[in-house]
Amino acid sequence: MANKGPSYGMSREVQSKIEKKYDEELEELLVEWIVMQCGPDVGRPDRGSLGFQVWLKNGVILSKLMNSLYPDGSKPVKVPENPPSMVFKQMEQVTQFLKAAEDYGVTKTDMFQTVDLFEGKDMAAVQRTLMALGSLAVTKNDGHYRGDPNWFMKKAQEHKREFTESQLQEGKHVIGLQMGSNRGASQAGMTGYGRPRQIIS
Repeated sequence: MANKGPSYGMSREVQSKIEKKYDEELEELLVEWIVMQCGPDVGRPDRGSLGFQVWLKNGVILSKLMNSLYPDGSKPVKVPENPPSMVFKQMEQVTQFLKAAEDYGVTKTDMFQTVDLFEGKDMAAVQRTLMALGSLAVTKNDGHYRGDPNWFMKKAQEHKREFTESQLQEGKHVIGLQMGSNRGASQAGMTGYGRPRQIIS
């Protein structure tokens, strides 16, 4: 991890493409939300993906963010009093956040991997996970989200409809527009298929 040398050739191209996906405006929004959600004692990172990575790397701020989305009695992630300094403890803290985020409802496809954050390999994936978490918090609307609800998109919610038996029977007698129109089309003016073309000189 710490002894990893620079990448060259194809690896460098791939890493460069991944780094271009990082959005600095989105970083500002996410920092603003995290500070509002967790309180000003979490501080603010230096601008850019490296500052954002260093700020979140030990997993403590992510854990505080996750806990702030739950009521006081049921915090899903244990936050240590002193930030962990050992590498495996930091990675374990990030993994606990990811498990809690999955339990909260963030899909596996929206999750980053621990190394994406810890080694700074894909900070855009970290942003995607935080965006998905924010969207879920806004959608749940359970009173634990702090911040502007317009910062995140609301997730689509199920909207069940109940029909009576008589409504279902009436629906069977309606010709749907998917079947085509039941008026307007006629064969008036059509010529027979076998007639030769009439050329008059």
